[in-house]
Amino acid sequence: MTAPLREAPLAMDAAQFKALGHALVDQIADLLAAVPAGPVTRDCTPSMIRDALDLSSPLPEQGMDPGELLARLPGPLFAHSLFNAHPRFFGYITAPPAPIGVLGDFLASALNPNVGSWILGPAATEIEAQTVRWIAQLIGFPAGDGLLVTGGNMANIVCLVAARAAAAPWDVRTGGIAAGGGRELVAYASRETHTWIQKAADICGLGTASIRWIDTTPDLRMDVGALERAIDADVAAGRLPFLVVGTAGSVSTGAVDPLGDIAAVCRARRIWFHVDGAYGAFAAAVPDASADLRALAEADSIAVDPHKWLYAPLEAGCAIVRETGALRRAFAYHPPYYRFEEQLLNFVEYGPQNSRGFRALKVWLALRQAGASGYRRMIAGDIALSGRLADAVERHAELELLTQSLSITTFRYVPRDMRQDVAAHDEYLNRLNASLLEALQHGGEIFVSNAVIAGRYALRACIVNFHTRAEDVDAVPPIVAAHGARIDAHMRATISRGDVTST
Repeated sequence: MTAPLREAPLAMDAAQFKALGHALVDQIADLLAAVPAGPVTRDCTPSMIRDALDLSSPLPEQGMDPGELLARLPGPLFAHSLFNAHPRFFGYITAPPAPIGVLGDFLASALNPNVGSWILGPAATEIEAQTVRWIAQLIGFPAGDGLLVTGGNMANIVCLVAARAAAAPWDVRTGGIAAGGGRELVAYASRETHTWIQKAADICGLGTASIRWIDTTPDLRMDVGALERAIDADVAAGRLPFLVVGTAGSVSTGAVDPLGDIAAVCRARRIWFHVDGAYGAFAAAVPDASADLRALAEADSIAVDPHKWLYAPLEAGCAIVRETGALRRAFAYHPPYYRFEEQLLNFVEYGPQNSRGFRALKVWLALRQAGASGYRRMIAGDIALSGRLADAVERHAELELLTQSLSITTFRYVPRDMRQDVAAHDEYLNRLNASLLEALQHGGEIFVSNAVIAGRYALRACIVNFHTRAEDVDAVPPIVAAHGARIDAHMRATISRGDVTST
């Protein structure tokens, strides 16, 4: 007898899958095409979003037709989202998704390999290995091993774990930090370093007190002299310096630490030198990249984010180490139920994940489509547009330029009558620009974020967006100034009434 077919509510035959897929692609293409003409985001509340997407209802007992479900969803989903693909999105280091990356994710999901072991994802494993090599080649880093992870935090954490395993003179993986007999492992990072290092120190059992926060010079780069003094003090106290973090493009301002000088300090003292290049490392590919940025090639490890300046859809980070075997020494175990062949590449032994998605495909496809020269042009274009914005800010009578580095420009609104003595009005200007940021983020015309530069609250515009054009950048100063003047007038009127708290 023929066995009856199993009823599976999630199953689709080829014809239905084709019809739904084609219809969805058509909807998405139309919605994406309309993004530049609309707002960057809409001013909506959580309850508005829940109502629009029916997110307060209980789990349905019965399912619904997938065609109806997919037909209904894209419109309200797009209507209640922030578009990092909008040409006037300057808020964070989040890029627009390259279309080929979107299609790559679709293809990767269809295959659905587990890229933890070679046997479970042979083609996916080899594509990821080549993707890591190509990323390293693009930025000029001599790669030994590497793998793709979720993003910058995890890429940096992976490299810190590798540094810990390499530096500890005892078996830190078996005995943990306590097995060092009271000898404390310490790490060094500038005060501009991203908060990933605090998470990493916490997760790895070091504790955040193991971090030495090194002061910066006025240009917000690590003070190498202060680094040397901190290391010497720890050595004299019997501690073990194991890691120095240099930043290739800080999140706030795009500052690049003096990586070559830091590398020399680390070589002389035999300390692992790691570069957080999640944002800025890809700018090393540009022909006129600074010597400081190109010195990332001297690091022992580096973290980069393809979902930033390679314009890959989220998520895609990458951890790369110079020495072959360093990641396996930090992560590999050989439980009997795996029984992998030694000669096969098994990414489960290179990082913390066992089950791993095929996130390399979207990056690999984009690298093949654009090539190294295409990426150099796009990254250089973003940097040039940031410089154009800085020039426009400097020319504007009511804007003050604070910093410009890589593709990040920071500035603030300053009313004309306060320009002669801004220091005397810093407290007011901080409140004014904080209110201005809120208005801009809710207004939808442009989207910027904020930074604090030497105690001054700044607006921050970051360009990692191949959709952005000169006219989009040129629109920023008049929009900011118009909102700034309106908010300033309101704040002064409120103060004159004596209602200071409402400002």
